[in-house]
Amino acid sequence: MQFYNVKKREKVEISDDQLKKTVYTGKSGQKRYAVRAVDDDGTNLTRFVSKDDYDALDAPEE
Repeated sequence: MQFYNVKKREKVEISDDQLKKTVYTGKSGQKRYAVRAVDDDGTNLTRFVSKDDYDALDAPEE
């Protein structure tokens, strides 16, 4: 999956075995679905995805 690394200022490709799914819930109860990973330089990466993409992804939940 592709992420944008802010420190490198470029897109990076992260293998599927390093991905973790998470759900953020706002104060109003709205849910946002995201995929998280860590790049080789230690940068935490987050990408927000649709619920369909979240459900289709075979990754462990945080």
